[in-house]
Amino acid sequence: MHDLALTREDIAEADLVTRRGTFRTLAFRDPVDGHEHLALVLGEVGMREGVLVRVHSECVTGDIFAAMRCECGDQLDAALKAIVREGRGVLVYLRGHEGRGIGLVAKVRTHVLQDEEGLDTVDSATVLGFPVDRRDFGPAARVLRYLRVGSVRLMSNNNDKVHAMEAHGIAVASRVPLLIPANDHNIRYLTAKRDRLGHELPHLDASSRNGLGAAGD
Repeated sequence: MHDLALTREDIAEADLVTRRGTFRTLAFRDPVDGHEHLALVLGEVGMREGVLVRVHSECVTGDIFAAMRCECGDQLDAALKAIVREGRGVLVYLRGHEGRGIGLVAKVRTHVLQDEEGLDTVDSATVLGFPVDRRDFGPAARVLRYLRVGSVRLMSNNNDKVHAMEAHGIAVASRVPLLIPANDHNIRYLTAKRDRLGHELPHLDASSRNGLGAAGD
């Protein structure tokens, strides 16, 4: 697994001017999953230790259309802001990760089950015959090795993602929480991620005390 590497033929690089500043972009076709992914790089990261990194799974509904039933779009925004504040970091945007890897059509079908049957984000996937999480973080590890990143401070609330990156040979110096305030539309989703998927979301206790989600529970 660790011997796989990106080559120059897999990658296209250019500057990308955004409202937050200018990033170096690496579009890359992963040799294993075949998807075209994207890395946004700010500052010098090669041979650096403790580089601030976000490995972000594609979420069309949240990232593009600002859906409120998940926190994906807000996490993407918060991660980019954190990298800009730091002045150095990498955001890896992984395609093919929609709905924890089940795809957009299947994800929307889980939404129907959640809305009409009251199932949570876990059961609505397994009822349809899908695994809870089929994502592969190998492409993120390969692009970080290509960038010669020494070790990372991984922005995530998911300890499984830390273990996955380490399993792919990336040294994780620390996990940096990326907590987004809950709202009435995503409190049940976030609670399921905490209680059933083991995500570290300590701020949900305060949200519960404030009465979020009471009407829908």
